[in-house]
Amino acid sequence: MEENSKFRRRQNLESPRAAAIAGIIFSLLYGASYILIQLAVPAISQDAPPMSIEQLGFVNLGLSFLPFAGIAFLWFLGVLRERMGALEDQFFSALFLGSGLLYIGLTFIAAAIAGGLLAAYAIDPDLIAKSDAYLLARSITHRITTVYTIRMAGMFMIVLGTIWVRTRIMPRWLAIITFVTAAVLLISVGLSHWVILLFPTWVLVISAYILYLNFLYKKGELSIDTIIMEE
Repeated sequence: MEENSKFRRRQNLESPRAAAIAGIIFSLLYGASYILIQLAVPAISQDAPPMSIEQLGFVNLGLSFLPFAGIAFLWFLGVLRERMGALEDQFFSALFLGSGLLYIGLTFIAAAIAGGLLAAYAIDPDLIAKSDAYLLARSITHRITTVYTIRMAGMFMIVLGTIWVRTRIMPRWLAIITFVTAAVLLISVGLSHWVILLFPTWVLVISAYILYLNFLYKKGELSIDTIIMEE
């Protein structure tokens, strides 16, 4: 019985580390993908010049990162839910999973549209760039990315911050930062493309904090109960 208890506690200790690693992978891959695409793709305009081979290569590289970023985010999502354990509330859990899955699902949809558009663009840049379908597809991708995904990210953060306040499995100051960042995301929709990077940055901060707790535990400065975030 005692051995089973120790085994479960070791598993709990591994869980936050797994979430942190997955969160860092997601943050770096998503951030790199978004930056590459934004820097390579010209503004939406009928008169925009065709993209160069280098620009197409950057966009292709950025899109290739997204599936792996999505996998890492799903891992991050699953481990965070596992951390709640018996403290999980069905109402907030449904909102937590729903907003997280919608966020990554919309991201994949936008990436699929962009990937299909890029494939057609590579075949005949002049024809595609001047077509109405090109402007429509780019506008849809832009709308999904800058309006819908960013709002789902804000929703995800608000729900997770609320769960942290109710269960106290994370510090209150981290929940406050989460609420403030979520408010910025929701209010600033459409004002700047770079606001979207606040979400992966937030995930990176959360992940770094979890790794920091594990580091303190290994040094003997924290107990295992603090690391696994249980009262």
